[in-house]
Amino acid sequence: MKQNLNPESTWFGTRPVKAEDKADLVRNVFDSVANSYDIMNDVMSGGVHRLWKDRLIRMIRPRGGMHYLDVAGGTGDIAFRIRKAAGSSAHITICDINPEMLRVGRDRAANKGWLDDFEWVTGDAEKLPVPDNSVDVYTIAFGLRNVTRIDNALADAYRVLKPGGRFFCLEFSRVEDPSLRRVYDHYSDLLIPRMGQLIAKDRDSYQYLIESIRKFPHQRELARRMGHAGFSGVRCSNLSFGIAAIHQGYKT
Repeated sequence: MKQNLNPESTWFGTRPVKAEDKADLVRNVFDSVANSYDIMNDVMSGGVHRLWKDRLIRMIRPRGGMHYLDVAGGTGDIAFRIRKAAGSSAHITICDINPEMLRVGRDRAANKGWLDDFEWVTGDAEKLPVPDNSVDVYTIAFGLRNVTRIDNALADAYRVLKPGGRFFCLEFSRVEDPSLRRVYDHYSDLLIPRMGQLIAKDRDSYQYLIESIRKFPHQRELARRMGHAGFSGVRCSNLSFGIAAIHQGYKT
């Protein structure tokens, strides 16, 4: 039976919580998994998340001289790909609510010799510490489902983009074929929390991540909400039968 929330509540996985508490709960999850986050992404997806991210970059077609904002991108996976494609003249800001994720990203960037190539900012996707009309391309990969109020985050993405600026969201989504969905859901329920326990020593955080995927809006619903936030030309591209999807739109 579908549960309804009061206006002051939201979902933390499948658990209703006070909206004011969710950011801290999410922060605790990513504090716990920061050091193993990238390894777990490889294990959970069999490395396929790398192909999804490469597809995202091909859709963006990065080039120099533009301002890129990667939200919830603390470990740098998307920003590093943009830097490689766009070159050193790109202005790339990495914003994450979690300082531990940003620490991991800074260490990874230093290991690549990129000491001053990125601007690292601690901030909430719902209220970005970024000026109005200042960003050419906004990206958020596997982060939108963790924000407290998705519509607020979409509205703030629209605010910071320049007219003509582009929005890209890569996120887990809804497998459209019912038979495949059952197989995928069974795999998720059975294996991912166990992997979290074995590799990250944290079953609960990965149980939350599965639940957050189930609660995230399906493809058409997210597209509708992007349109409501003001985005034009909204499109969705399914990846791996809808396990993930890339939504894009632009600011008029």
